[in-house]
Amino acid sequence: MQKKSFIYSIKILTVCLLFHFQAIGQHPLLQSGPMPGYADMLEVMIWVQTTEAARVEILYQAEGKSDGPFHSNVVHTKKENAFTAHLIADTLEPGQRYTYKLFINNELVSLPYPTDFQTQKIWKWRGNPPNFTLLTGSCAYINQPEHDRPGTPYGGEYQIFTHMASHRADLMVWLGDNVYLREPDWNSKTGIQARYTHSRSNPEMQAFLASTHHYAIWDDHDYGPNDSDRGFYHKDLTLQTFKDFWANPGYGTSEMEGAITSFQWADADFFLLDNRWYRDPDNTLKVGKTILGKEQLQWLLDNLITSTATFKIVAMGGQFLTTSRRYETYHNNGYEEERQLIIDFIHKHAIKNVIFLTGDVHFTEMSMMKTDNKPTIYDLTFSTMSAGPNKKGNDWENLYRMEGTVVTKRNFGKISFRGELQNRELVVACYDSDNQLQWERIIKQE
Repeated sequence: MQKKSFIYSIKILTVCLLFHFQAIGQHPLLQSGPMPGYADMLEVMIWVQTTEAARVEILYQAEGKSDGPFHSNVVHTKKENAFTAHLIADTLEPGQRYTYKLFINNELVSLPYPTDFQTQKIWKWRGNPPNFTLLTGSCAYINQPEHDRPGTPYGGEYQIFTHMASHRADLMVWLGDNVYLREPDWNSKTGIQARYTHSRSNPEMQAFLASTHHYAIWDDHDYGPNDSDRGFYHKDLTLQTFKDFWANPGYGTSEMEGAITSFQWADADFFLLDNRWYRDPDNTLKVGKTILGKEQLQWLLDNLITSTATFKIVAMGGQFLTTSRRYETYHNNGYEEERQLIIDFIHKHAIKNVIFLTGDVHFTEMSMMKTDNKPTIYDLTFSTMSAGPNKKGNDWENLYRMEGTVVTKRNFGKISFRGELQNRELVVACYDSDNQLQWERIIKQE
């Protein structure tokens, strides 16, 4: 198995190098992508960005079937949306894998790596949940020297994205700080779009974007300046750009704004939270401070208690369980009451298998809150992918840290959902930027 993975990694590395040196020759109007976004049983979204106004569509066909190909909707990209396109494939069947081809201005775009997507299976009342694999990580800084701070480059080891592609995971959950807005960026729509465009165009990232389905939350750096809160004056602009550059199934509800959504994959419910839109300023002195806001908090609690999924996965930018009072953890700056309210709700209602996915802190660790006669709560922190690592992460106090899970170099997480119904488990693993396994733990269904 390791040999096959190594061979696939070499193949992906080769095509990424080819793409790096031949990207301009692929098609002059392709900026970045394509990238599969959300996938349901009868609908999939594909994202792509062009360099200028263009006509974009995909043709797709189920593997091993003769009918088709089928056409997505046609999108004419526009400057106001940074020439991004969201293409819908809706002539689909559940549990199928499809290959697709991208056309720009009616010309086929030739790419040096596979382009495919999948639909989710119908499994309830029919058998066991499908096994699936998820990759996750946070903090993807892509250097741009003319805009960066002087000195040693903050970003690096972009080969991490090449190795992530080699795992051929079913989906990727980006945990925030997926781009880093800088001083030239956050004061204008032009700057915000330029930063997103620059980061998304990273050559090493392209095969990974095309290899799996991508979902995303944001944190302070893709929302605004460092440690931004609800008062950021251009949050409407950054939210619109977030929508333009990602392909989530939704953004908020009719009663609630922000980069908030949920989705299902097999027997897991995912709740993607926004820890910026409603956040009280960190320096505000008052009782009962909030990160999520009243509406979003209630939305989360309602969904946790009504979920019938085996696993409830809650993704948010900052760490949840840790007892560290450093920077923007949930246990710092006066947000402890809201954190405890969520914990008490989970325990009071005996909601089992709640797992937080978090990032932000530029080091990785796994936390576990295990209390007698109450459901165990986990917090899987994966950080950083290509931004500068936090070498002092192991010195941060955390009473819930699982021994041997701190990683203070660039890394990503891999979570494999497997097993028969009522006997499911998660294999949680951490890999460094060179695809070397750092640790592995198993979480069994309660």
